[in-house]
Amino acid sequence: MVDSKRPRLVVFDVEGVLVPKNRFFFEVGKTLGLKRLLRLLFFGLLYEAGTVKLDKVLRHLFDEIKGVGIDVLVEVLKKISSTGFLKGIFSQLKARECKIALISSGLPTIVVKELADTLCADYAYGVEVETQDGKLTGKIWGDAIEPDGKLKILAKIMTAENLRLRDCVVVADDRNNRCLFLSGMLKIGFNPDFVIRVKADKVVNGKLSAILPIIDGKPRKRSFPSANDLVREDIHASGIFTPVIASLIGVPAVGILILLIATVYTVSELYRLEGRNLPFISAITYHAASQSELHGFAAAPLYFATGILFTLAVFPHPASYAAIAMFCLGDSAASLFGGLVSTSLPFNKGKTWEGTVAGVFFAFLAGMLFLPSKPLLAFLGAVIAMTVEVLPLPINDNLSIPIITGAALTLLI
Repeated sequence: MVDSKRPRLVVFDVEGVLVPKNRFFFEVGKTLGLKRLLRLLFFGLLYEAGTVKLDKVLRHLFDEIKGVGIDVLVEVLKKISSTGFLKGIFSQLKARECKIALISSGLPTIVVKELADTLCADYAYGVEVETQDGKLTGKIWGDAIEPDGKLKILAKIMTAENLRLRDCVVVADDRNNRCLFLSGMLKIGFNPDFVIRVKADKVVNGKLSAILPIIDGKPRKRSFPSANDLVREDIHASGIFTPVIASLIGVPAVGILILLIATVYTVSELYRLEGRNLPFISAITYHAASQSELHGFAAAPLYFATGILFTLAVFPHPASYAAIAMFCLGDSAASLFGGLVSTSLPFNKGKTWEGTVAGVFFAFLAGMLFLPSKPLLAFLGAVIAMTVEVLPLPINDNLSIPIITGAALTLLI
């Protein structure tokens, strides 16, 4: 635990924590035409899938955007960052006598420095880029893109500030930051992927401001769901009606309906990112999305739709129907009840024992709707669904829970 009486260094990963993940290159790519945008997205997907190393992907990405002016990059940063919200958090860290460092392995240093100046951060590191006449040439270098390069940067800062590991706090979201998660420091995962979720001391989902009591060393308090949480989980739980509708009009019709809704939602999100709204759909998004999701493309509903659609299409009923019901009601219950208590799971700090128990109970009730004569099977399905929910898997749980539960029930029935 970090000593709250000492000056501390708080290190922030930038993409995924301070600015929406992947949004920077997406916005830059839109200025270059569809062909180059698609190539940028392709290289980004290769990295997310873990098939290509970061430095190689970055060289491809910056080669694609060569010729773009530095002024364009700065304007994109201003468009995608929520500086007003972040200034409040950073001012509170400054009041605690914290030094603040921003380290990015994806954004150019000049862009990271612009953000650091706006937020009054003390250090800013990113990708070093070559420019000619104020435009990118495509050449990049620097510690930030090298394996364990972020660790080298952290070591430089600690030496300059005469700090020890116990004085450091790192806030990050993805596996590229695992080299920073060292024993002895306070490690906070913010909406983390499965690697960081395992390595983190604490996990924060939702608002970045929740890192402040953790940095202060205060125990986690019970928190009641926000209005957005309630709307989001209500929508999630309403998926339990999908099997009912499928039993009335047929799986193919429901599949087409899901695809249509997903398409409309995608268009709505693209509109929202441009500052425009699609009536009704955008309003629901604003009332259901988390703070971090509002500043990027909220993809969770698409994973949700895909998980349900795949389960319906691949597995026979009642296995598919029960799996979807368990997923929708159990996952929502686990999320809502999990915030009311503080007993985190040792292998997944973002989940709690109490939330898991509540999830199993409600998943069992949901399963009994479609397996009324097989309570043992409904209970086993509920346990499987919530086990998948709490495991830090590399696959989004909106996909993994219904699909794995559907497969298990198909084998057990």
